[in-house]
Amino acid sequence: MTAIAELPDDESETTYLNSTCTVASWLLTRDHKRIAILYMISITVLFVIGAAGAALVRIDLLTPKGLLSEPQQYNNAFTVHGVIMVFFFLIPSIPAVLGNFLIPLMVGARDLAFPRLNLLSWYLFVIGATLAVGAIVFGGVDTGWTFYTPYSSTYSNSNVVLTIAGIFIAGFSSILTGLNFIVTIHTMRAPGMTWLRLPLFCWSLYATSVIFVLGTPVVAITLFLVVVERLLGIGIFDPAIGGDPVLFQHMFWFYSHPAVYIMVLPAMGVVSEIVTCFARKRPFGYAFIAFSSVAIAILSFFVWAHHMFDAGISMYAGLVFSLLSFMVAIPSGVKVFAWTATLYKGSISLHTPMLYALGFMGLFTMGGLTGVMLATLGIDMHVHDTYFIIAHFHYIMVGGAVMAYLGGIHFWWPR
Repeated sequence: MTAIAELPDDESETTYLNSTCTVASWLLTRDHKRIAILYMISITVLFVIGAAGAALVRIDLLTPKGLLSEPQQYNNAFTVHGVIMVFFFLIPSIPAVLGNFLIPLMVGARDLAFPRLNLLSWYLFVIGATLAVGAIVFGGVDTGWTFYTPYSSTYSNSNVVLTIAGIFIAGFSSILTGLNFIVTIHTMRAPGMTWLRLPLFCWSLYATSVIFVLGTPVVAITLFLVVVERLLGIGIFDPAIGGDPVLFQHMFWFYSHPAVYIMVLPAMGVVSEIVTCFARKRPFGYAFIAFSSVAIAILSFFVWAHHMFDAGISMYAGLVFSLLSFMVAIPSGVKVFAWTATLYKGSISLHTPMLYALGFMGLFTMGGLTGVMLATLGIDMHVHDTYFIIAHFHYIMVGGAVMAYLGGIHFWWPR
């Protein structure tokens, strides 16, 4: 023991950070760890831009009249915040940073299945983000992050096409990331790493990847059709030229509601790992937590029209989507109860990651309960498009995705 204690620290140990330190070695790397770091830097920059948009919105709302000189400026700031935060922070943050870094380590693989595609996904993300930020700098975009038609496809005079081009390209980044995760988890697990031995973080990212691969092409083609109608005047969504704006809502929310679970499912995986570690217990109901991630991913594709209860859909369709929306609460509740049971009689250490996880649990529960209220037709008809919706969404996203992302960074940073 004395001999070991007296050994000098080897400061020349080669790691993924110092093996080669040229700019080219980073920009051309195929190391999943380095690509995760590149993603983290890019996403942090975009987070600051999105937060600046939120700050402008709140500053304008300080007075009833508004502090910004024109309403158009408010719409631009609102859209900046929504587009950047949703498409360029919340959706890629945990999968692209923590997922890229940790999945090969957790399953016992040397790297992800397709290292070159992994690097390509980062370049596509950066290109898409550059186009979106360029649209914001050179005139702005005022449609809101949902690009509702016919305003976005016909009447807006802002940089709609450039912004959609950025989101469209970034969508391919998400698809490649999801494909990489699915193939890696399926085919590159170490001997003995069976499905029911996978870390819960891998289960959550596997379910997220399924949504990436199946859902992202839908929003891509939807936004592409907005551009087609805008540039060529073909009646797809604008009723003045024979289109149907409700069709846009169906197509957009078919992706964008599963996108909510793209944001929160990885966060749930992070919280599962943190709670298990700092409670010093095996996860209570491992199989239930794992399969609830898959259940959420599947159900997420069947609840999109609860965003459209007041859009003129059939009363019977509204009843069906209301029931399906209630069903999503079941696997979400399973996770919260399992985390609580894991904490019960555990040897809990309140380190920083654990504080983030506990904060997630409380805020996500509040957001989830308001989600159940919004699944109720009678309530949703009254509170749709009010601050109740904004509060519900931000409880889930800020209380969920952001807190879990920061908790995961604190938890795994020593690696």
